[in-house]
Amino acid sequence: MYNSDHILKRRKKLKKKYIQLIEDAYNLRQTDHALSDFSEYKANKILYKLKKLEFVVNKPDIELQ
Repeated sequence: MYNSDHILKRRKKLKKKYIQLIEDAYNLRQTDHALSDFSEYKANKILYKLKKLEFVVNKPDIELQ
């Protein structure tokens, strides 16, 4: 049970980080294209990790609070 709780906490943390990076990329799009692209790249790497964890734990998407 500990491992699944740990994985779910990790997924939740990664989901928050992913959303923050996507918002940063969107906000930077008008001012700094390079930084926006870099933020989007990091968000895509996190999304890949989220997809791997989603495969391991077959639970529906996490609700953010």
